[in-house]
Amino acid sequence: MTPLDGLSFQLYSARMLEPLEKQFELLAGLGYRKVEPFGGLLNEPDRLRGLLERHGIAAPTSHVGLDRLRVDPVATVKLCRDLGVGTIYAPAPPLGEREGGEAEWKAIGQELNRIGKVVTGEGLTFGWHNHHWEYGKAADGRRFLDIMLQEAPDILWEADLAWIVRGGADPAAEVRRYAGRVKAVHVKDIAPAGQCLDEDGWADPGHGVLDWGKLLPVLQEIGVTLFVAEHDKPNDVARFARRAFATVSSWR
Repeated sequence: MTPLDGLSFQLYSARMLEPLEKQFELLAGLGYRKVEPFGGLLNEPDRLRGLLERHGIAAPTSHVGLDRLRVDPVATVKLCRDLGVGTIYAPAPPLGEREGGEAEWKAIGQELNRIGKVVTGEGLTFGWHNHHWEYGKAADGRRFLDIMLQEAPDILWEADLAWIVRGGADPAAEVRRYAGRVKAVHVKDIAPAGQCLDEDGWADPGHGVLDWGKLLPVLQEIGVTLFVAEHDKPNDVARFARRAFATVSSWR
């Protein structure tokens, strides 16, 4: 199995291309066979399911906000299962809960642990998707990421490789540290300093500063099977999707 076999596309990256049907037409035309929906798309599950079926695209994972999971995790699992999703990733704390300290991140970990037990009890798997907030530190020097994951020892971690860099850490070392819990990663890149400012400094995979020659062997070594292309603010969705596909296609 090559990385291309595990290539997926985070649909948040195409949110500015409307309607949703255009996103699926673009991705299917480029050869994508997997996507990762995000929470807002779950408000129209029938529409999403229809597009997945029409284009022969699977959604093995989905991002689901903690707000939805808190309200009714069982119903959320059913909704995701009906879309063919096997793993739910919570992508971030809600607004107002992202800049907390040790106590807040410990509480988030405990909550993730509880939600994870419900999700797995319903037959799906559950995990967390990081940004840079998790790389803040407690007074004793421990990182919030480690505090959180310690409180939820059974959940997976979908490592966003570029956000790890922005958090000041080495993504290769980070995924090795949590080998066994990292089955999916976000394939994202960072532009050289001063470039792509209109895209918040993000770059298309393979067109930025991340060392994929170093990262890819580590990802393969620890058993990553899903490579989710993402760009938080592309000014050209088609360009990003095309370049991401080409970059992952070159990996062996």
